[in-house]
Amino acid sequence: MANLTRGKNFEKMKSHILHIVAKRFLKSGYHATTLREVAKEAGVSYSSLINIFGTKEGLLTELVGLVLEYQFERASALVAGKCDDKIFLYATEAVMQLYMAESSEHMREMYAISYSLSESSRVIYKTVTEKLEGIFKRQLPELSTSDFYELELAAAGIMRNYMLTPCDMYFTMEAKVRAFLRMTLRLYLVTEEKIDEVTAFVLGIDFGKIAAETLDGLFEYLKKRT
Repeated sequence: MANLTRGKNFEKMKSHILHIVAKRFLKSGYHATTLREVAKEAGVSYSSLINIFGTKEGLLTELVGLVLEYQFERASALVAGKCDDKIFLYATEAVMQLYMAESSEHMREMYAISYSLSESSRVIYKTVTEKLEGIFKRQLPELSTSDFYELELAAAGIMRNYMLTPCDMYFTMEAKVRAFLRMTLRLYLVTEEKIDEVTAFVLGIDFGKIAAETLDGLFEYLKKRT
């Protein structure tokens, strides 16, 4: 087995491991995946894996950072040329995440755990806070970065609970999207008129198809980094 030493191939090997982890988490689930299985499939020693990532949460945290990066890229591509208002970008990325969580129980589990564990949730809050400040600062110029962080904590709580709750005949995907956008956009003092406009925009996107494409694209995204 290869040892993970910090040479020029270090980042490629690290991405290779994360590609394997993503596939295993989605196939078997976070809890059922063991670090020894990951090390064996990646062709690295168990001690090397622990050296780099520390724990399974460390692996998840690294993966979450890349998933967020890719989600924002995909959302930006969906909005490009259609609308210059960054609030539409926020809504598109958030709704994409809701659909991806709904696509499989293992995906739902991965998102839910990411929002629950201390290390991975910090990555989410920090990354999203930076994005939110860029999106809503023009509308809320008096708010500081810490203010946006507090708002993200509230929005993330809504996101986590909505992802954890599967859709059914009483709580359809459309109802979930409408309710999520109404609650979160009100946190940022978006007008009811704009909320209706944004909601109509995202409901016009085939997110069922987009979620599947995004998942396939994520694997390719990770693979290209190797």
